[in-house]
Amino acid sequence: MPYNIKLSLSNQAESFELPVMPGSLEVNKSGNNKTYDIIALGEINIIKNPQRIEYGFSSIFPAQRYPFVTVQTLLQPIEYVQLIIKWMESKQPIHFIFSSDRFEINTLASIESFEWKEVAGGSGDLEYSLKLKRYIPYAAQKVPIENLIHKSASTAAVPPPAPVRPNETNSPKTYTLVAGDTLWAVAQKHLGNGARWPEIQKLNGITDADIKRLKIGRVVKLP
Repeated sequence: MPYNIKLSLSNQAESFELPVMPGSLEVNKSGNNKTYDIIALGEINIIKNPQRIEYGFSSIFPAQRYPFVTVQTLLQPIEYVQLIIKWMESKQPIHFIFSSDRFEINTLASIESFEWKEVAGGSGDLEYSLKLKRYIPYAAQKVPIENLIHKSASTAAVPPPAPVRPNETNSPKTYTLVAGDTLWAVAQKHLGNGARWPEIQKLNGITDADIKRLKIGRVVKLP
């Protein structure tokens, strides 16, 4: 098999491989630059940060096991559609893995668009087109704001605010896995965002193969 594509959600709790490989994988990365026309200078180009990489491909979800079907477990065509729609409605990134003999893409991605239709004369086959965009996990951070107190001779002096008691609660630096744990659940509980689970995977050197069989009692480091 020259290559395969796997899609999954929530630390591979739900996943599937494409049953029929697309004829091509489109990869797009645009510059996001801006052009302005300035008097006396003419046209100038402002270079900005490039946009995130986009991936696109089209294929079919077959209603029967054709010779070109490459997976052992074949779902009904509508089941693939329902999964993708469910993932879109969850507002969570999916895991996109493209593997070939020459290179591999392994990244989180958002589903930007999904189109599908029944093939005329295809005995229930569904054609589809899927577009993804690389997703980078992020989390909101608190930004301290200083309160400036203005004093005036015509007004009474305003006493400074009472000092804020420091938070002495230390966030855990490690966590011991228990039965039923997933990296997604650990990230959600201790990092406040389940989509940050790849950070825990990378920090602890956990392979993709080990994600499905996390050892109970293993102590993992937290970012």
